[in-house]
Amino acid sequence: MNHPTHALHQLGQSLWLDNITRGLLQSGTLAHYISELSVTGLTSNPTIFQHAIGSGDAYDDRIHELADAGLSNEDLFFELAIEDLAEAADLFRPVFKASGGVDGWVSLEVSPLLADHAANTIQAANRLHVKAGKANLFIKIPGTPQGIEAIEQVIFDGVPVNVTLLFSREHMLNAAEAYMRGLERRLAAGRDLNVASVLSLFVSRWDVGVKQEVAPPLHNRLGIAIAMRTYKAHGELLLSERWQRLAKAGARPQRLLWASTGTKDPAAPDTLYVQALAAPDTINTLPEKTLLAFADHGLVNGVLPLDGGYAEVLIDEFTREGVSVNALAVRLQREGVEAFARSWSALLTGIREKCAAPAQRS
Repeated sequence: MNHPTHALHQLGQSLWLDNITRGLLQSGTLAHYISELSVTGLTSNPTIFQHAIGSGDAYDDRIHELADAGLSNEDLFFELAIEDLAEAADLFRPVFKASGGVDGWVSLEVSPLLADHAANTIQAANRLHVKAGKANLFIKIPGTPQGIEAIEQVIFDGVPVNVTLLFSREHMLNAAEAYMRGLERRLAAGRDLNVASVLSLFVSRWDVGVKQEVAPPLHNRLGIAIAMRTYKAHGELLLSERWQRLAKAGARPQRLLWASTGTKDPAAPDTLYVQALAAPDTINTLPEKTLLAFADHGLVNGVLPLDGGYAEVLIDEFTREGVSVNALAVRLQREGVEAFARSWSALLTGIREKCAAPAQRS
């Protein structure tokens, strides 16, 4: 059966699942999504793992085994996460090989507590990359100012990076600059330029952030406009002389990824962002609920315009309503870091509680 997800795949857009649980892997559900719904990658974050590990008992026995082996806190969590992501990476390995390393990726995020610490982020990214040992595993690093500093070095070190928590054209360009600087340093050092990276632009959080500030006709429109503006700038970047020089030396384009594409407003269509952001050579990471909704009743009505379309006209409307998109981008990124930090704390607390559970029952 040809689902609407297949139409997006045929268009040239990669669909990655924004979720992972041990149940998804063990039940064969992820394999089903790969074979039937054209899912070609997967992302994770601290909130996703908090829900996965904290809900039910699927991880309990393994947590106890690892605790008995002397692991605790972050070390224990990363052991669990890498086990899941390594299994997922193996499922996507055929896609990875068939696409020449363009597709078929999974992602593991460094601790969100490192978002303002470049040196610690560099150390953690390199350590996790080696520990995972999977060619198709991205290390996720937030696009904060300190994260951007880390990305340049991590790319130079040869670690594939998913730059997360980007909220604007400017955030994207800063991250792309870091990627190019890392590659230029590799070129100068005589190293291979085949180091992959993606740029994760968060979309729906824009509309949540302005809903109380603008009139109803502007609801659920800003995120798409920001994405259109960013898509145009990304296309222009890939045509630049600087990028073309790197491409000729063997570098691969840093792909643009639409993140946070689940509809938050119950009054809006559940496939709103997926339909609006159809575009070749991009990635859309979909929450499981959104993936299934689009597979059931999604439509592919066209593609994003390369020239940005109506984005600037619409953004001007928001400006007249008193919305400063630059200030809001800064706020949303900081709120994103804080939200992941809260999930991280809850995740580690949950693991500690599960470790203590047998003693409490005795």
